[in-house]
Amino acid sequence: MNSKLRPGTAETYPITDRNRAKRLHERAKYDRESVYAILDAGLLCHVAYVIDGQPYCTPTIHWRKGDWLFWHGSAASRMLRNQSKGAQVCVTVSHIDALVLARCGFNHSADYRSAMCFGTARLIDDPNQKAEALREVVDRFYPDRTSLLRPSTDQEIKATSVVGMKIEEAAAKVRTKGVGDEEEDLGLPIWAGIFPVTTVIGAAKASALIPAGTEMPESLKIYAEGRRLDDALLEAQAHYEAE
Repeated sequence: MNSKLRPGTAETYPITDRNRAKRLHERAKYDRESVYAILDAGLLCHVAYVIDGQPYCTPTIHWRKGDWLFWHGSAASRMLRNQSKGAQVCVTVSHIDALVLARCGFNHSADYRSAMCFGTARLIDDPNQKAEALREVVDRFYPDRTSLLRPSTDQEIKATSVVGMKIEEAAAKVRTKGVGDEEEDLGLPIWAGIFPVTTVIGAAKASALIPAGTEMPESLKIYAEGRRLDDALLEAQAHYEAE
């Protein structure tokens, strides 16, 4: 944790039994900056919740605005119906950065970044707030794109639900250790090392049905071929916050 950030201050989330790291606590961070960086570098989250005693975990696209997380889906979604009046949920985002191979099976691992957020999810039913959220789910990832698009119809908006959750508690957990062999294993003639893992953007493929001469907007060049996806998403988030 950043030594300048104290648990319970505006810069950090409170540390409770719910978000406190029980193992390998030295990897845990509770400051907002660390949590936000992991959330913003991801496109997909997993939302965990319970309905009538049955646990579920739903993958969905998320976006962050300040201390709020949002996700959306079909108005017929069981998850969104359950969260319409408020439901306790846990939202997680994770990134794998390397596969780690040691000289003992026990020490095989992975370098990773993860964030776990807790709060009460509620349906966004105010028409103006919902319209704004549906604009943001596009513009957060693709800067200024909705200004170029055909407006959504009333039926399309009606068919989509948006859920918002204020982050009440959160924790980030990061491993960057690489190989963690035991000292007595270092002389063993066994290959050990890491395989770095990244998600890289491929070459853009334009739809065959767009009119000839239609150019890609300059704002989408952040998704350039060969660029890391997490870097592009962080740049898009910075643009979104600067609006």
